[in-house]
Order: sequence, then C-alpha cells, then structure tokens
Amino acid sequence: MAGQIPQRFIDDLLARTDVVEIVGERVKLKKTGRNHSGLCPFHQEKSPSFTVSADKQFYHCFGCGAHGNALRFLMEYDRLRFPEAVEQLAARLGLEVPREGDDDPRQQVRERKRKEGVNLLELAASFFRERLKMPEGEAARAYLDKRGLSPEVVRDFGIGFAPAEWEAMRRHLGERGISEAVQIEYGLLVHREDSGRTYDRFRDRVMFPIRDIRGRTVAFGGRVLGDAKPKYLNSPETPVFHKGRELYGLYEARQANARLDRLVIVEGYMDVVALAQFGIRNAVATLGTATTEDHLSRLFRVVDEVVFCFDGDQAGRQAADRALRTALPMMIDGRQARFLFLPEGEDPDTLVRREGAKAFEDRVTCASPLSEFLFEQASQGRDLARIEDRERYASQVLEAIGLLPEGVLKSLLLTELSRRTGVDQSSFESLMKHHGEAESEAHAPAVETGAPPTVEAPAGSESPAKDGSLGLMARALQLLVHEPGLVERLPESDDWCAHEGEDARLCREVVRLLKAGRYRSAQVLLAHFHGTPEGERLAELARREPLVPKGVRGAELDNWVAYFQRHHRKRSPQEEYDTLLARSRAGEHLSQQERQRLSELLMELKG
Repeated sequence: MAGQIPQRFIDDLLARTDVVEIVGERVKLKKTGRNHSGLCPFHQEKSPSFTVSADKQFYHCFGCGAHGNALRFLMEYDRLRFPEAVEQLAARLGLEVPREGDDDPRQQVRERKRKEGVNLLELAASFFRERLKMPEGEAARAYLDKRGLSPEVVRDFGIGFAPAEWEAMRRHLGERGISEAVQIEYGLLVHREDSGRTYDRFRDRVMFPIRDIRGRTVAFGGRVLGDAKPKYLNSPETPVFHKGRELYGLYEARQANARLDRLVIVEGYMDVVALAQFGIRNAVATLGTATTEDHLSRLFRVVDEVVFCFDGDQAGRQAADRALRTALPMMIDGRQARFLFLPEGEDPDTLVRREGAKAFEDRVTCASPLSEFLFEQASQGRDLARIEDRERYASQVLEAIGLLPEGVLKSLLLTELSRRTGVDQSSFESLMKHHGEAESEAHAPAVETGAPPTVEAPAGSESPAKDGSLGLMARALQLLVHEPGLVERLPESDDWCAHEGEDARLCREVVRLLKAGRYRSAQVLLAHFHGTPEGERLAELARREPLVPKGVRGAELDNWVAYFQRHHRKRSPQEEYDTLLARSRAGEHLSQQERQRLSELLMELKG
C-alpha cells in the first residue's frame, strides 16, 4: 500500500492553490469587499452566508458552520477522500504526489506496474472504440441502435467493439512494444497451459470499459453478439482491478451530476446504460458479484442514500436479503438504504423502455425503506398470531438489529419491534445486551481492557500527570484520533465531554466534525486542523500510540464515556447558560440542539 503523503508537499500544494478559484468553479461567488460570498453549497439557504477569503485561503459558512481550506472543500463538495483531493489539486498544477517510502525499490516497482497497467488498459479502450466505428463494427452498431442508445450515451460510457479475431488486440499492443506477459497479467490475453498459445480474451463483443472513481479504465466487460457463452464476460482480477470494490457507472454518474443525493444499484451494464439513455444518470452495477461492504463504503462516501434494485422473484428476494445483511453494519445515522423489487420478468432496461423514465423514478421514490423490508422479510411464511412464529419472527429481527451500529435507527427499530410483537422494549434491550456480552467474552483477547482508574480523578482534569501520561479527556480524544470510526459508538449528545478545558473543547469539536462528515481517516482529521494549535495537539496525540490493543479500543472508549457521564456534575441553569454563551462568543459553532437549549435557558432565567 502506498505510504502517506508528506506534510511538506501538502503545505506547498495549499500555498500554490487559490481556494477562491476552486470554490468558484462549483459555487457562484460575488466579490464583496476583500472576500467573496455566495449561497452555501452545504445547506439550503436563500440569503448568502457563505464567504471565501483570498487572504486567508479559507471558506466559512455563518449558517451551518462549514469551513476549511481548498482540500477540505474538495472533500466535502466532491465527496473525495483526502488522498483523492490531494491528487486532484496536484493534477491541476501538473505535480506528481509523492509518498513516504517511495524510495523503497519495491514500492517503486509496484507504482510503475500500476501506471503501466492503467496506460495499457487505456490503449485497449481506445482500440475498442476505434473498431466500433469501422466496417467490422457494423453488427455492434446495429445492436446498440436496436437497444436505442444514442451516440452521446455511447460516447459518455466509452462503449466499443472487440473484433471477432483471435489476435487483433495482441497484434495492436505488440506493435506498441507491450509484451504478451503484461497483456496476460492485465486480462487482455488468455494463456492456454496445455498448448502454450495465447489469444485475445474479448472477441466479437460489445465492450464496456470499467472505470475507477477517477475515470481511469481498470477493466472491461463484454456482451457477446453471437451465441457464444458466457453472455457477459468480465476482466479477471488484476493488479488494478478488484471486482469486489469497483462499480460500473459510478464515474459516469458523478460526471453527469457532481451533487448526487442517491444511487441505484442494478445488475448489469445494459441496465446502467439504458437508464442513462432515459436521463436517469444515477445507476451503478456490481460486476458479477453480490454487493460487498467495499462497494457500500464507496457509495456512502458519495451519497447518503442507496437503493437496491432486484427482480421480484425468489432469487431476487434472496439477493436482497444478502444485501440487507451487508448493509446493516454500515447504517450509521443519516444513511438510508431502500429496496426496489421489479415486476416478474422485467429488468431496469426493459421496464424503463416500457414505462418511461418518470414511472421508473416513481418506483425508486416509493422503494421500501430498510426497516420496512427487514420486518417484511422476517414475517415471510409465518403466522404471527401463533406465539411460536412470533418468537421466531422477533428473534430474526433482533438478530438483524444487532448488526446495526449504535444510533437512532437501532433504537427506533427496537421500539417498532416492541409495538409489533407486544413485548416490552426493555426485554429486547436486555436480550441484546446479554447476547452482546456473550459475544464479547467469546472473542475478547486476554488482555487488560484499560478501564478508567478506580481511584477517581477530577472529571475536568486536562493536565498530564507527573509521569508524563495523558490527562483523562486526552485519553478519550487520543482514541478518536487513532480510530475515527469509533465515533459511531458515542452517544447522540456530547454532554459526556461538556467539561471545561482545552482538551474537552477540542474533543467536542472533533466529535461534531466526525459525526457531520463521517470521516474515517486520521489524516483527514489532522488536515482539517492544519496550521492551528488544535492541529498541533491532535498531531501530538496521533504520534502517541494508545496503550490498549486495537481490538478493545471501542470498549475502552465506552468505559471513558461512562466514566465522564458518572462524574459530570449537574450544572445549574445559570452555569449551563454561561458555558454555552461563552462557547458561542468564542466563535465555537453550536449545534441546533445547543442553540435551542440556549434559548430555553434564556427564557427560563428571565422568567
């Protein structure tokens, strides 16, 4: 895996980038004095509260609190990960992004092979596109015309044609100095072990290039024109292509709409392309596999809502059940997954042609929410009037709920299960707790969990102990810096860290940032605070490895949260009001709940 991007390169990149130019390409800005202003792209507003400062190279929204530098804006607006945002800024300046460890010969070899493979596949994609235009591509063009695809859609998806020859690709690439070994490694040639001969993998097929999130061709899918089998053929796994991670059409969907709010997962290439022909440009397809966690991680970095589209038969229902199990652990608050079942004998391609785009989009809008599908699936074939069937129904739903991360959705599903079964919710919560404890005991490593000390320390203490160890709040903050994903375990309210002191204030800011942006990278977190005292504090914590093992850090954070909650002194309304007011006056962004609480306290104190 490539090393980290050196901090000095990031600093230089930001120094050479104009944030006004980056933001202005995506948001309509107007010069207002020394700054630029416009409507915030991160929340709905009618009056501009979004400003961009050329002097400070910083943007800030006084409405929702969004702020940061050019890198942060690309990450938030284009939904890019930190390395991708760095790559995009560097590409604008014609710079190569260095990586720590690039002087390692093995890393250099891997990087050279990756670039070699991408260049090779781009050459192949160009070859296929050219062959589609030639006389030999007439049958492929007739097939695409029959499917109603316009030249614009064919162009946007880079569709081509593999001629019905055994060595056309091998000759084409060989003339450009590319060895057969490399062509085999990247899936363009097949090597027969019995005869030792090689031949083109794709022959007499309409070719669909599979592009990564940056638009680079990493593989191909081919649809046969004749009667050969298989009907659809994908590239094999290669150094640049892993079918459990890539999604067909994701790059094209983002090109069509930079601000997607929903993506529909369909089965095949033609489903994606046919929907695009009808103006539905937010469909993607898995590549001959079930939807994986990697697929969903990639999609949820782009949108907050995913709609699974399945056939309405038994096989489609079984596939939907597998997708449900994959999605449940990823459903942190704010994400949505829904399930669309098509009429029997129909697929998205045939249905959109028969019903039209509006009717298909109405079906997507009316797709079953995850919660509804979960309960419906569990009730299949069961008579809920019978106690035994109701018990199996509840057990199946409880098992599914147990896969969810802690959050509002999990609580609401338990409440709904209680309503549907007539069993008190506390009984279900107790069952889940005991099951979770049994699971933890079965899998826990034989090490100390690092629970908070039995000798109580001041709950507001922020200073390190004499031995140089971290203060109490700093230990919780350290866990979040090293494992940002642990934020999913935290309570909805940040009252547990509502203590005084710099580490407590920084912890609140980090928690809000992680919950709002759902970052899962310490590097991204550090980039947000880059160049500030808070950034230096977080960098210090990042350099210090937590004392507890990686496998039990979640339990350790739970312990600290419980500890702080126990020792958090109940404040008077006046003290609570003074604290919130001081945070607001200091420029700290208050959440909606905190602003509402501030108003309530003001009314209470005046009344």
